[in-house]
Parts: sequence; C-alpha cells; structure tokens
Amino acid sequence: MESRLSRRHVLAASSAGAALLGLAACGGSDSGSGSSDRDPSKISDQTVRVWFMEGSISDEATKALVDAFEKKFPGNKLSVEVQPWDGIVSKLQTSLASKSESPDLVETGNTQSNTFTTVGAFADISDLLPDLGGDKLIQSFVDAGSVDGKNYAVPLYAGARGLFYRKDLMKKAGIDLPTTIDELKKAAIDLGDANPAGTKGFSGIYLAAVDIHGVESLLFASGGEYASGSGDSWTPKIAEDASVSALETISEIFSDGTAYALDSAAAQKSFEKYFNDEKVGMLIATGNIGTKIDKKLWDADKVGVMALPSLHAGEIGATFAGGSNISIAQNAQNPELAREALKLIFAEDFQTHLATDGWVPGNIDFGDKIPGEFGKISPEIVKASKLTPNTPQWGVAMGDNIVRDFYTKIAQGKDVKSTAEEFSGQLDDVLNDK
Repeated sequence: MESRLSRRHVLAASSAGAALLGLAACGGSDSGSGSSDRDPSKISDQTVRVWFMEGSISDEATKALVDAFEKKFPGNKLSVEVQPWDGIVSKLQTSLASKSESPDLVETGNTQSNTFTTVGAFADISDLLPDLGGDKLIQSFVDAGSVDGKNYAVPLYAGARGLFYRKDLMKKAGIDLPTTIDELKKAAIDLGDANPAGTKGFSGIYLAAVDIHGVESLLFASGGEYASGSGDSWTPKIAEDASVSALETISEIFSDGTAYALDSAAAQKSFEKYFNDEKVGMLIATGNIGTKIDKKLWDADKVGVMALPSLHAGEIGATFAGGSNISIAQNAQNPELAREALKLIFAEDFQTHLATDGWVPGNIDFGDKIPGEFGKISPEIVKASKLTPNTPQWGVAMGDNIVRDFYTKIAQGKDVKSTAEEFSGQLDDVLNDK
C-alpha cells in the first residue's frame, strides 16, 4: 500500500506536534517563543541554533552572520547547522515538536512553510515585522507565512529562475537563442547533437527529475499547471490537455536533450559543475548558480543569461518562484536571542550578502545588489513567476516525494498521459486531504 502523509499525519506522527507545543492544530499560540521580557544583552553562555538549508546560504554570508551576532552578544554563540532538503519535512516534524531538540531559527522552503505555520510549530513574530523591513519584505512570502492575521514566517530570499547558456557553443553550432519553448526544446536537442565543445557525453541542456523546481519551471512556461483552487478545495489540472502537452515537451527533452534526466540527488546539488566542465550547454537555474559558474567563462564572455521563453515569442515564460522563509521555532531554547539573530538576518549586511550571492533578498530594497546580467532580468522574471498551490498540503506532497516520483516516471520514459492521470489522482487526495 502506498504511504501518504496528510496534514493529519503531520500532527499524528508525533503526539508532541500539538501537545508539546501546547497549541491547537489549526494555528499558533497568542504568545510563546516569539516574545519575552528577558533582556538579551544580559543573557550569556547560550548557543542559538539556526537551521539553514543546503545550498541556500553561502559560507561567506554564514560567517558574516555568526561574527555579527557574537560581536553584538559576547559570551553567546550562533551555531549554523546545514540541513539536506531530502527528508526535511519529517525531520522538522520531529525536531520542532521537541522542547529539547528544537532549533531556535528555522529556514523552510516556501512550499513547506504553510505546513508548519498552520500547526503551531512557529512563534508569532508579528511585532518584529517593522524591525525586519515591514512593507519592503516580499509580500507574497509574508502572506504565505501568515495565519489569521499573525505572522509566523518571513521571507529569507526568493530564487528567480533563468536560462544560463554558452554563447560560444551556441554560435559555433549555428543555433539562435530560443524565443519560444518549442525553440528551446529544439535548441537543447540540436546543441547536444552538434556537441560543439567536443566533450564526451555532451548534452544540450541539464534537466533532471530530482531538480523539481527546474522541471516545473518548464511546466509553467509551457502552459501547464498542477491544480487550481484555494483553501481546502483544489481541482487538479495536471492531466488536462495544456499540462499534458507541456509534459510531452519535458519528456522529449528528458529523452533527447539531456543525459541527466535520472541524475542523482547528490550530484544535482552542484549541477553547475556540468556547465563548468563543458558537459552541458544550458542550465535552468537561480541567480546564485550564476555566481558558481567558472569566472573564466564569464570573463571570456562565453556565458549569457535570459528569461525562460513561453509558448509565444516575445513573452516571458512563467517559472517557479522558489525561495525560503525563516521562522522562530515555538519550542526555541533561546527565543530572546533568536529574535535578535533574526534582526541581524534582515540587517543590511546579511541582506546584501544574499543579493551578491544571486538571491532576491527578503527585503527587496537590497535587490539592486544582485550582480551581473542576471540582476538586470531578475525583476521581470519574478513578476512573471508562478507559485505551486498555496496550501499546507503541498508541503505534504513534497515531503512524501510524490512530485519527485512523478517527474522520475516521466524521465524514465513512462507514458505521459497515463502518468499524469495517476498523479492527478494523488494530487486530488493530498490537496483535498482525503
């Protein structure tokens, strides 16, 4: 029998989920870890634990945050613990419910945040919003982190996705820049066949089933979507004609445009290496990946970046608006110092680090710090982007690997229509909590 993790299971899997937090399953508490009368400047010999996700925050940004915190609060430490994305929902479910094991500050992907804000895992930080940027914060992320008018998660960064490509290889192969999704598909296949780099195993584009957000960016740009609705009522759209057509495009790229359709999750974590090693000619990636592309390639003017095209020439394709939120755990061991650390995360120095690393920072006032060509197109990409269904249940689907497994089947060459119909039934069950 297939295992499915519903919102009820998120709570039931650990009776501590609501019991230890002392919260109702429908929302957060009115007080708790988010506020305290203790003076942070008088606290000593404490360690504030921060969970950042793998690939999110650079070593330089992390060091700057640790140094700033320990300078401002001498005698205390800030410990940053990097967590893998794989299995994070289950790990959060267990850790956040524990008064002894819970971290103080927690990064969650914007598709996961709602899962935890709605079960009381995070502290109410509404009073902190003015100190963190107020109306300068990415509003859609603020909304996603709010329940019943209270704020439990704030935007850490957004990841606009564009198409990085090798100018020189495209030119050598005689391939023009694509202006539509169909042209992008053809360019990926033709570039791979031409192999202008002369590299063994060369692919026109990197596309892997485990890179869910890259694949679904192609889905959105090609006119497909997962579901429509709101609240507790959702109608799957993934098996409808427009989505199936988009999935057929993805299937063709998997089979003919890339050698990495079934790349491992471990290898995908540093997929820019394929670009640097001249094994692929194009990448669908966030701005921070641009900072990891070999500087020699940039300096030689061999790299270009553009918005993903749509079905129609002249229109920007919708891509997944990825990113993360950050919250204070309701069971934080050091809530007072966690609040101060959160303020430092939204201070100019750390926000600037996020921007220079290629992310759209949570406070959009610092977005002009994004370097290079990607910085110029980030605003229009974000404006055209789409989100996955805004419901706690989407985090359940992601945590239970339903979405990843769906794309893996497509990458394995399974029939697109029947695979989409099967997935549609799964989405109906999960999104509507059946």
